[in-house]
Amino acid sequence: MTAPNVPMVRQAFNPFPPGPGQVVIEVAGCGVCHTDLGFFYDGLRSNHALPLVLGHEISGKVVAAGAGAETWIGKNVIVPSVVSCGKCDQCQRGRPEICPAQQMPGNDSHGGFASHVVVPARGLCPVDDARLAAQGLSLAEVSVVEVVSTPYSAVLRAGVRPGDLAIVIGVGGIGNYCVQVAKAFGAKVVAIAREPSTLAAAAEHGAALTLNSREMDGKALKSAIGQFAKDNGLRSTEWFIFECSGTASGQLNAYGLLVPGATLCVVGFTREKIEVRLSNLMAFDARALGTWGCPAEKYPDVLELVLSGKVHIKPFVKTYKMDEINQIFEAVHNREIRGRAVLVP
Repeated sequence: MTAPNVPMVRQAFNPFPPGPGQVVIEVAGCGVCHTDLGFFYDGLRSNHALPLVLGHEISGKVVAAGAGAETWIGKNVIVPSVVSCGKCDQCQRGRPEICPAQQMPGNDSHGGFASHVVVPARGLCPVDDARLAAQGLSLAEVSVVEVVSTPYSAVLRAGVRPGDLAIVIGVGGIGNYCVQVAKAFGAKVVAIAREPSTLAAAAEHGAALTLNSREMDGKALKSAIGQFAKDNGLRSTEWFIFECSGTASGQLNAYGLLVPGATLCVVGFTREKIEVRLSNLMAFDARALGTWGCPAEKYPDVLELVLSGKVHIKPFVKTYKMDEINQIFEAVHNREIRGRAVLVP
């Protein structure tokens, strides 16, 4: 990327040799995220100056290593989208998500839309080739594990347990994985979206109830969920609400679903603004959480959900040639591609 809204160009570069604690990864696949679209189309500023190679959903094979990272050579890995330093006060206190020295490929450094990428060895997630093959997945496809990691972190931090009611708003992308993860944690899941096809996919992969927000206002949604809870012996309090749509309307619906003791977790991102009455949090003794990625040390647990078959990614991934990056960006931006587009060198 040389400038916003200017077609990306191919440039030669030399990733060798990696520095101490770094590895060079031969990229198998890199997913196209809406964060990438934000940099490219919406003027979001990257921390690294342009020109910049975008891409942070990366899988591949380690082909070179710097001092201290030699044991990674030859291993297939998934690269965490954000790697904390592990040394600062925040990391030492178990809050790596807010590490001030965190590094994100495609933002703080060159990313994965390339043949190779240089990243810290710290936090790499090894991939078991035999188990990958048993699930019929390619190394390129499991770059999408990064997408699963964010809702995983949200569900984990929210404290979802068996018998809880989880509501996921926006299930056309990352929200579909949130549905699956919440179910894997033992929750009964309600999926809310505007497209019948995405609701059907959510129902197939774990949602016990689907509701179309194009056809129901906030009051009707809350009433339907309350009746569902009553019919299924679930609590009318302490609902877990995951906003994954990244839209103003989705966020308003999410806030309107607060009940006593509820947890509202914001997973999607939008630059749109909404107006809410914050006093509702006080009145309901509720809480609101933000989710900024997933700690690198949790990636093996996320991968395990995929390799054990509890979370399905295959139906929602399609690979494309990395040479087609400009066309694929445009198609994803225009919502012409459903699921996750993964670019393969």
